[in-house]
Amino acid sequence: MSEPTPTLSSTFAIPELEQTRLRALMSEGRRKLLGLVGAPGAGKSTVALALQQFVGERAQVVPMDGFHLANVELARLGRAERKGAPDTFDAAGYAALLQRLRRQRADETVYAPEFRREIEEPVAGAIAVLPQTQLVITEGNYLLLDEEPWAGVAALLDEVWYVEVDDVLREARLVRRHEQFGRSPAAARDWVASTDAPNARRIAATRARAHHVLHWG
Repeated sequence: MSEPTPTLSSTFAIPELEQTRLRALMSEGRRKLLGLVGAPGAGKSTVALALQQFVGERAQVVPMDGFHLANVELARLGRAERKGAPDTFDAAGYAALLQRLRRQRADETVYAPEFRREIEEPVAGAIAVLPQTQLVITEGNYLLLDEEPWAGVAALLDEVWYVEVDDVLREARLVRRHEQFGRSPAAARDWVASTDAPNARRIAATRARAHHVLHWG
């Protein structure tokens, strides 16, 4: 009998340490931008949602994944087989959105794109950030990358937390995700090994630049 596949919970209970950091971050009462960074499959979106629910209506999640280049553009550039690598995103557009969110006017709603996995495409204007939003939680792979065009992103964030999980759990979760969205088990494992794994190593190299490391799983 084969051993069961390791699983990563789809829920995240915020530990006391992270609750304390979150309260300290928001204590000034003005808009703050919190970044969550980690390897593919680390659970960044799950953690982001838990933090949003903890803070309530004063928080909004704005994922970096909304700045994926469209599939047609990836095909034109010859990058479709590397989707998820740093040069398959509109990094400058993402940085511009963060700048808008830092200086958002009291009478302005800022709209952000969202990545829809069911169609594997970004959708413009899908997330509304209201002027009274006190905490913007943005999550993605390359928030701490120190090479252009990503190098300016970290400076636009008040804090960046590195989300870390056991690699066996993380890769098993990735395989299941790819299967869920249409790849065969073999194709899913191949994508994780050939595309997600190199990206994960690149992201892990930025860990030391984070303000805090959040372990879970």
